[in-house]
Amino acid sequence: MKTSVRRTLTAAAATTALMGLGLAGAAAHVTIKPDTTAAGAHALLTVGFSHDCDGSPTNKLTISLPEPLVDAKPEIVPGWTVEKVTETLDEPLALDNGSSVTERVGQIVYTAEAPVEDGYLQQFDISVQLPDREGETLAFPVLQGCVEGETDWAQIPAEGEDPHSLDAPAPTITLTGAEEHGHSEDQEPAAEEQPADLESASAASEGSSGAATAGYVGLGAGVLGLIAGVAALLRTRTAKG
Repeated sequence: MKTSVRRTLTAAAATTALMGLGLAGAAAHVTIKPDTTAAGAHALLTVGFSHDCDGSPTNKLTISLPEPLVDAKPEIVPGWTVEKVTETLDEPLALDNGSSVTERVGQIVYTAEAPVEDGYLQQFDISVQLPDREGETLAFPVLQGCVEGETDWAQIPAEGEDPHSLDAPAPTITLTGAEEHGHSEDQEPAAEEQPADLESASAASEGSSGAATAGYVGLGAGVLGLIAGVAALLRTRTAKG
């Protein structure tokens, strides 16, 4: 009986340990979070990590930009130096606006002044303009350099494959429909209120016109009264004379 219980507890402990390792592996990813995925929009990409390289602290992060992107504006992060690495293209790259370029920013490199230990979240913001390619998935391979060793987060899942099943998947985003331009919904009520404003203006105009008419009528009545008074005074003097 005791042996059976001991075996059960041992198996449970082993299972728990394996689950812990699995969860640790699933959590140990470099992530990317865009504030928008709209095709053609300006986006702020937040690249982050919170783990080391098998026990060795992180001291460098090299972020590769997918080819549709030609430039990026990286955030200046305290405690890190940042460099934009420009590359010359073998062939001109056609842009969405019809122009083409022969050079592009291919990588953003962050180097730490002091290595980051495991379990501390570090994030970097990068401003880019997304290409106008709705439905396309963009991969941002990240090379995580550590005091000892490195991890290349560059694996691209095959069609239908779960990225979390990969050992070192590259962070990706999928472009959605372009943002609609023009008047927003909260601007429409102002347009609808315009007739009411016109009615108010018309009513005010009619009120002013009515007041002016009443003033003229009163002035006319006063003049007629004055004339009648003068005429009566003249008649009285004529009768006395």
